[in-house]
Order: sequence, then structure tokens, then C-alpha cells
Amino acid sequence: MSTLPPPPARAFASDNAAGAHPAVIEAVLAANAGSALAYGDDAHTRECSARFRDLFGADVTTRLTFNGTGANIVALATLLGSLPGPNHAVVCTDWAHIAVDETGAPERALATKLIDLPSPDAKLAPEQLAELAHLQGVQHHVQPGVVSITQATELGTLYTTDEIAALCEQAHALGMLVDLDGARIANATAALGGTRDTLRAMTIDAGVDAVSFGGTKNGLLGAEAVVFLSPAAAVGSKYVRKQVTQLPSKMRFLAAQFNAVLEDDLWIDLAAHANEMATELHRRTHGIDGVDLAGPPQVNSVFPCLPSEVIAPLRDWCFFWDWDTSRHQVRWMTAWDTTVDDVATFAEGIEILLSIG
Repeated sequence: MSTLPPPPARAFASDNAAGAHPAVIEAVLAANAGSALAYGDDAHTRECSARFRDLFGADVTTRLTFNGTGANIVALATLLGSLPGPNHAVVCTDWAHIAVDETGAPERALATKLIDLPSPDAKLAPEQLAELAHLQGVQHHVQPGVVSITQATELGTLYTTDEIAALCEQAHALGMLVDLDGARIANATAALGGTRDTLRAMTIDAGVDAVSFGGTKNGLLGAEAVVFLSPAAAVGSKYVRKQVTQLPSKMRFLAAQFNAVLEDDLWIDLAAHANEMATELHRRTHGIDGVDLAGPPQVNSVFPCLPSEVIAPLRDWCFFWDWDTSRHQVRWMTAWDTTVDDVATFAEGIEILLSIG
């Protein structure tokens, strides 16, 4: 009987579990020299704002935050605040992170309702927004005000640029604003073309009003950026960030992290590697008897179904999360620091456990 090898050096639970890239660590250490004014009035933060303006090719406004939930709250609160009256809701899918994985933070912090629409692929369609038009102007119904989409989605799927543009066109026609939760926007950018033009095409050029630009899942210690893509969208955002406890005092340390990965577009390279490792994991496991996989992954997530008796021992050996327990489906995530050896060892362990089972 074969025995399991030592587990991979890096698990497949989440890209949140990965360490920080050496360039990020070096940038934080460099930013630690001397003192700097607090709350963003420092050279590192000014540089970061300039880098984001260059990245999007426009006069965007960037607000750094501590984490993804905070970034979503800042973005949504600011956009909602730009609408007349305290009567607006946020439209999203029933897979949306803001609806499923933030402990009700948007409802509690924003005192708003989430209209979570069913979606088998975690993507909204323009016709779903059109179907909400009957709510508008009716005093008995909350008024749809902001559309929140996720790119890449919680299911590892991707909107095309045309799909985002069509959503934005429909939303704006209904008087709604569009927020893009970009916790893994780097992975989406890498998958859809891998250039700054790719990013711009699916955000500012498509009509998106605000983007949360993820960093923590892509090599940073812990920092996110909310990027408002027009001056009108950004009005009040600096006050909102403070109100929802996302204003960093020593902001230079968050800014330095982004400066490191925006240099020479390291952020795209890191995400591209994570995506490639997911493709490699799919390649090495899709032929193993007992591993039920869909087609190759679009980004850095794989969602296999496994025999139920194998899941617990495999997870005890190398940790990952359940996904849909009714189908015995799990989620395997790769990250910027996943290696081919990690993937090979993990695939070997899967094959051994399935042969034993």
C-alpha cells in the first residue's frame, strides 16, 4: 500500500493564506525609515495615488483600506451616498461576497438592503436589472441604486468586457451606479489579456463607477484600494472611509505595498502565475479516477467533486475548504507563491488516497 508523501509546502485553501512577496516586504521596510505625517499626507501615499492614476489612465481617486470587506463598504457607502435619499438598495448575485461572506456587514454598516439575484455562474445579466425597473418610483419598495459585480467571480468565472459594458449601460439607463468587487481583479486581468489596457477595458472604459482593487490575495501583507473612476463618484469618499473605520493612520505602509506591485506591473505577473498553477493543478488531477472536474479553470480556483470518504483524510493531509457539501464539492486555490512541486505533491497525494479508498 502506498503511503502519503509529506504535504506540499503550501496548502490549497486560499490565496489569502499565501505570504507576502519579497518586494512588498522590502518596500514596507524602506517606508519604515524615519517619520511621516499620518492619514495619507506622506510621499508614499502620494506616489500610490499617482500610480493608480497612471494605471487607469485617468484622474481617478484612490482610497486605501485595510481589508476587502472594508473596501466594499467604502465603495458602496460612497456610491449610495451620491444618490438622493436613504432609500436605495444594492443589487448583486446570490453568490456575491457581500451577500454571503461578510457577516451582513453591508446591511449593518450601510443600513441598506441587498437584492441578491439568482445566478448559476455568479454573474449578473442586463435583463435581470431590467426586471427591477418595476420597483422604481413605488413607495412600498426599496429602490435599486447600486449594482455590485465581482470580477473574477466567487465561482472563478469571468465577465467579458462586453458583458460588463452591457451591464453598466443598463444600470446607468435605470439611474443606477456600478461597483466592481475586484478582490481578484489581478487574476481577471491576467486571464483576459494581461495588460493595463485589459484592466481599463473592463473597468473605466466599460462604464464602471468604482472598483475595489485587491492586493491581499495577490502578494500584499494586507491592503486594498478603492478606486473611484470619476470625480463625481468619489465625492464624500474621504469622510466615508473614516466613518467606517477604514482610514489608516500610518497609511504609508499600505501605500508602499501597492507601490511595490504596481512597479513594472508585478501585480499582473503574480496573478498570472497563480492562474497558471491552477491550470497545472487541473491538468494533473482531471484524469485521476474519482476526481470530477469541469473544464480548465479561468483563474486561480478549481472546484472538483470528490468521493465523500476521501475529503476528510485529504484535507487532514493538506488543508482546503469545502464548497458544496451536497455534491461533495471542494475548492482548491492557488496563489502567487504556489510552485509546480506543490501542485505535483498535492496531485500525488490525491491519487494515493483515491487508490486506497
